[in-house]
Amino acid sequence: MKLFIGRKNELNHLKTLYNKRIPGLVVAKGRRRIGKSRLIAEFALQKKGIKFWNFSGLAPEIGMNDQNQRDYFARQLALMLKIPPLTFQDWSDAFEHLSMHLNPGDIVLFDEISWMGSKDPSFISKLKAWWDKQKLPIMVVFCGSVSTWIEENILKSTAFFGRINLTITLEPLTIPESCSLLKAYGFKGSTYDIYTILSILGGIPWYLEQIALGLTAEELIKRLCFEKDGLLVLEFDRIFHDLFNGKGTTYKKILNALKDGMKTLAEIRKTIGFAHSGTLSDLVGHLITAGFVKKQSLWSFKTGKLLKQSLYRICDPYMRFYLKLIEPQRNKIDSGGFQGVSLLQLPGFDAHIGLQIEYLLLQNHVLLLEAIGIPSSNIVSDGPYRQSKTTIQKGCQVDFLVQTHTKNLFVCEFKFKRRELGIDIIDDMKEKIKALKVPRGFATVPILFHIGGVTSSVATEGYFYRIVDINDFCKE
Repeated sequence: MKLFIGRKNELNHLKTLYNKRIPGLVVAKGRRRIGKSRLIAEFALQKKGIKFWNFSGLAPEIGMNDQNQRDYFARQLALMLKIPPLTFQDWSDAFEHLSMHLNPGDIVLFDEISWMGSKDPSFISKLKAWWDKQKLPIMVVFCGSVSTWIEENILKSTAFFGRINLTITLEPLTIPESCSLLKAYGFKGSTYDIYTILSILGGIPWYLEQIALGLTAEELIKRLCFEKDGLLVLEFDRIFHDLFNGKGTTYKKILNALKDGMKTLAEIRKTIGFAHSGTLSDLVGHLITAGFVKKQSLWSFKTGKLLKQSLYRICDPYMRFYLKLIEPQRNKIDSGGFQGVSLLQLPGFDAHIGLQIEYLLLQNHVLLLEAIGIPSSNIVSDGPYRQSKTTIQKGCQVDFLVQTHTKNLFVCEFKFKRRELGIDIIDDMKEKIKALKVPRGFATVPILFHIGGVTSSVATEGYFYRIVDINDFCKE
């Protein structure tokens, strides 16, 4: 099997439930390609002498019906049993036939369950009836990328109320885990090259597994993102087809509205010309549940309470990179126009990578807090921060801001240059902090995150509370 790194907490949770020797029901959800089914397969691999039943739904296509899904289920079951093909006219019959072959300790995975059951309105009730009859100590896992379907039909469904023993929401691999995976696959580039790759692929295991030996970071990115039919050239359309069943036009408009930075719901509405109705918040909510957008609550420094207005941002590095750099070049990519062309010739490529690394670091905000040295018990709120311009205050945007109960505001700046940062970074930081409207009695504490080093004058000035070299995040 492919290399498996990370997921220790999730494996421990599965182990704890499994060891109870009860009928255990698990829901595993998360972004497409995040490694949900791979996690369950890895856990099953650790259990000797048990049967791992791995069923998957068919990806939605025009004209597909419920019988197609049942036939595919039957085909998978027959292959696992090594018997002639089976046919089921009803899901209840399919589930009962499976029960005939289950033994104590077996693990059953229903992967992409939303595809499996979306064509039959009675699928959930029949699945629930089958589960309620289980007496054997088996583990059954419902898994899928269409998190909105899982939320509505399983997690919030009265059918499975009180029946789910464990819910796992898989997040991208952390920067250290991603670095380990790249190195395990044989990537030999510098830490800067590793960050360049991670800034595009994020911590998505399937993307990181596409590493090819002997390629530089630029060659790898060109192959995946700028060659005709490159995996990540086609990936965006596949995601939207599979997750949103071909109805992704408005979702894409929302992402396009966010590709240049955070926006309020009102700003998104204005940008895409969406009518005033409650459905926009629902659509943005779907993108949040799918793992592509994050809601960033604003808060009052003085009271520490959340404000009514929130900001929304793309939290998935690949999504932003596709919309910013791949899609605008699709005609050139599809005609083979990048053969022999250096990516550095793309206008502002380095600047784009700097912003991509910013998205990557925000995805790893726990690492940032650890590097600053702030215990979670002392945090009021944290995240990227935007102060709107008014008649009495300047506009200001902070890459990452942390407020503590002890009235400290840790103002974090991300800088990703190939060269060392000079003393001007201090002047820039002072201007940004000066623009912040800070309540009386609060302290502003400047933090610098960098990758290319700082000059001795910056290091000895003593202005920054912490100067964090993110190269250290990749050290084993």
